[in-house]
Amino acid sequence: MPVRTEETHRPTLLEIFFDLVFIFAVTRVILLMGSPPTASAMAHGLLLLMLLWISWSNYTWLANQVRADVGVIRVGTTLAMAALFVAALVIPDAWRHDGEGLDTPLTLALAYVALTALHLLLYFYSAADDRRLRVTLGLFAAATVLTWVPLIIGAVLGGAAQTSLWAAAFLLTFVGGFLASSVSGWRLRSASHFAERHSLVMIIAFGESLISVGAGTGRALTRAPLLVAALLAFIITISLWWLYFGQVAGAAGRALAGQPHERRSRLATNAYSLAHFPLLAGVIYLALGVEQVFVQMAHQQPGRAIGALPWLAAVSLDGGAALYLAGRALFLWLAVGTVPLGQLVAAGLAVLLLPAAPHLSALAGLGALTALLVVLTGYERNARPPLPT
Repeated sequence: MPVRTEETHRPTLLEIFFDLVFIFAVTRVILLMGSPPTASAMAHGLLLLMLLWISWSNYTWLANQVRADVGVIRVGTTLAMAALFVAALVIPDAWRHDGEGLDTPLTLALAYVALTALHLLLYFYSAADDRRLRVTLGLFAAATVLTWVPLIIGAVLGGAAQTSLWAAAFLLTFVGGFLASSVSGWRLRSASHFAERHSLVMIIAFGESLISVGAGTGRALTRAPLLVAALLAFIITISLWWLYFGQVAGAAGRALAGQPHERRSRLATNAYSLAHFPLLAGVIYLALGVEQVFVQMAHQQPGRAIGALPWLAAVSLDGGAALYLAGRALFLWLAVGTVPLGQLVAAGLAVLLLPAAPHLSALAGLGALTALLVVLTGYERNARPPLPT
């Protein structure tokens, strides 16, 4: 029988392992978008990020219901990780039909179907005799099974049809989850587990902005300008970390824990399952932009002036930061009901860096973004009054 979680439940090691596989899949999305960045590749990446996020969020709700590291749930979660790993391996070729080896779009679609099917089976098993939860799952399962059709047909057709059908699959999943939540609702058993799980996946995602440094430079980091850029990327990551964990994550976690049980699930759905997506997507696009800075600088001839970032790479860098900051403000507003004005201004300032990008070198553009985040971090550290406790 499944082991129910308690209010004091903490994320298990198996869940952290699942998060690592999830972030590996996310890094493969960056590879799809950055070879080189194009408008279609970045749109494809966003679509895959949304599908991956929904699957991660679904398993997070499951692990909040029952322990992920015990019995049948442990076996099923391990199989789900295997499906997610297979999906991650083929993500860079998700829109490529070259006739050699496996059909990668179809392989990705089938791996995703397996991932979502396992989630439904495990959740129904964990629901046992909980009639309300089984009603919620029934509504969600109907929408989820429908998504398998456009996923598979889109993988077979390829091209623009694949993009449209996979977008439809995402919308079906999203609407199904919304309806299930609105009609009968999910049950959040441990607020601390849920908040901590999202914090852990954000920590792992922050590391991606550091991995992007090595991905973009290869062996060229012995050059002084690249070392300077690497330090700037490190400072950006530290700033992102503090801007999430300095006050925001703690205030939101306390707000979630302080809600009556009947209201927790709605807050968890809105502030965590929904509002954390722009946070994650912002980090990923920013990481892609950082990688492109290093690609630009690594291929620059020694002694020559560093060129400006290509427009889409600059959009990824500064737009990713703006998306992260906007997502943070949305998360805070949904969680605690208030957002300091400085957080909204900061997101706007990140957007305003874009018009200057064509006139700055890649290194200067990275430096400008670093300066903005450092100033914002310093301002929030000294701002009064603090966020609600």
